Amino acid sequence: MGMLCIIIISFLIGNLECSKGVAVAASERVPALFVFGDSLVDVGNNNFLSSIAKSNYFPYGIDFNMRSTGRFSNGKTFVDIIGEMLGVPYPAAFADPNSVGVKLLGGVNYASAAAGILDESGQHYGARYSLSQQVVNFESTLDQLKTMMESSNLTNFLGKSIAILVFGSNDYINNYLMPSMYSSSYTYNPSQFGNLLLNNYARQLWALYSLGLRKFFIAGIGPIGCIPNQRATGQAPPGRCVDYVNQILGTFNQGLKSIADQLNRRPGATVAIGNTYGAVGDILNNPSTYGFNVVDRGCCGIRNQGQITCLPYAYPCSNRKEYVFWDAFHPTQAVNEILARRAFYGPPLDSYPINIQQMTLINY
Repeated sequence: MGMLCIIIISFLIGNLECSKGVAVAASERVPALFVFGDSLVDVGNNNFLSSIAKSNYFPYGIDFNMRSTGRFSNGKTFVDIIGEMLGVPYPAAFADPNSVGVKLLGGVNYASAAAGILDESGQHYGARYSLSQQVVNFESTLDQLKTMMESSNLTNFLGKSIAILVFGSNDYINNYLMPSMYSSSYTYNPSQFGNLLLNNYARQLWALYSLGLRKFFIAGIGPIGCIPNQRATGQAPPGRCVDYVNQILGTFNQGLKSIADQLNRRPGATVAIGNTYGAVGDILNNPSTYGFNVVDRGCCGIRNQGQITCLPYAYPCSNRKEYVFWDAFHPTQAVNEILARRAFYGPPLDSYPINIQQMTLINY
């Protein structure tokens, strides 16, 4: 019955009672989520930073209780949905002054819009927490947690928690693909740049492992040559993605598997890589299968074909579930739901070498 329950959820996304059972069971095994990333999973950290990369205004959040929170979506992020599947609360935004004490026990979200693996990525937007700064911020959280639980309990808590990392898009969109502002494309060819990102990423992952985290889900980069922002550059025929942009992501996305293989050899480590590129590519190639009708422009920002983020109080499309993209850069909640299901239940093609649900069953 338990296996049948999982199958029903995976393919029909239904059976409420069954999903509740899975969530309760998972929450007993996963006490907290620690989220590191960019605007795809930011839940409001940039609200507290001196940055122009913010979404704390309507219509962002129109499907999140009609409330803008700093999420760059019409509704829930990928991580919000994963948390619901695990039965854990939404992790607190690190930069929120209220994120102290017992609130930290459900995990913390360090994600920051415009952040990259490289410290300089996205700097033209102003302040943001880069990957290295997010690791430092996690250390400060640990200092607080150490005052709340004994060492052995903290080790167990961190070992059972899951860290989700979503990085890389800004290192391309807001660095490598902006030669007028950044020199990286003159300094490195695409393969060299991909390896530069991988080396920096691996170094920070080792740091998080050394600080006590053991379970990691790392999302790859989606086909950013297909986002409205890149389509609007005119580098591809109407209705087509910018193939060059998609092609230069290969070194990075493939290299993530090697990082997973290396880290998985460390004592107690469990690392999975999400095939975001393949999942989004499947949606874009077969939109009607998933109920989508519009793949080439943002639901918000229709007047500019979704070239920029959603402007304050702009009127978005009403049929949001039929759009792949919410604005120039970010997917709709409907897409986030598909990505979350694939990460949670998917086969190795979706989540390598195991999925998040399988990760929750591992207990060293």
